[in-house]
Amino acid sequence: MSTLNAKKVLMVITSHAELGDTGEKTGFWVEEVVAPYYAFVDAGVQVTLVSPAGGQPPIDPKSELEDFQTESTKRFDSDAATQALLANTAKLADVSADDYDAVFYPGGHGPLWDLTDNADSIALVEAFLAANKPVAAVCHATAAFLNVKDSDGNYFVKGKAVTGFSNTEEEAVQLTDVVPFLLEDELVKRGGEYQKVADWNAFAIKDGLLISGQNPASSELAAQKLLAALA
Repeated sequence: MSTLNAKKVLMVITSHAELGDTGEKTGFWVEEVVAPYYAFVDAGVQVTLVSPAGGQPPIDPKSELEDFQTESTKRFDSDAATQALLANTAKLADVSADDYDAVFYPGGHGPLWDLTDNADSIALVEAFLAANKPVAAVCHATAAFLNVKDSDGNYFVKGKAVTGFSNTEEEAVQLTDVVPFLLEDELVKRGGEYQKVADWNAFAIKDGLLISGQNPASSELAAQKLLAALA
């Protein structure tokens, strides 16, 4: 994989911690950060972690439950160096697409609130696209692409195969009435050709510069598709 040694990937993580007005916490889903992170670094890619607020992004406490532990999350639990990197993310507003070869957005419910309408994030993604560089997201983080437009002023996802957390998955976690919008519905509204597989199964698709994964189980698959695009 030596062709990837000079490649640099920017990872944009949510800073949003409140699950609507439920009083419960949200944030990023651990597997969706660490599985892609390790896929990238193991391939020789340099990864930079950023978030809107900088510093330690909030972890969705549910993602730390025993049911959701994977080889990647266990590796992270004993990886002090990566924990320290995550605790000190740079600020999203301070980075430039010029310095990276691709961008990856991990999910968790947080991005629905702080990355969908984020002007810095939208400008960043549009800059990657203008430079013909791939952009990737998994689960709820596909929301970061909802308001991105192409050079003609059309929604970026229009006419493209795209996935993200499905309506049926949102129903399964009983948050349909808590989230600010249903991601599947919004992707369709913007003309995206939304695709999905059965709930909780791994699924990721690439259409041009757009790479998206459906759910936490799709995190590594989406990362592998981005690595292939960079190779």
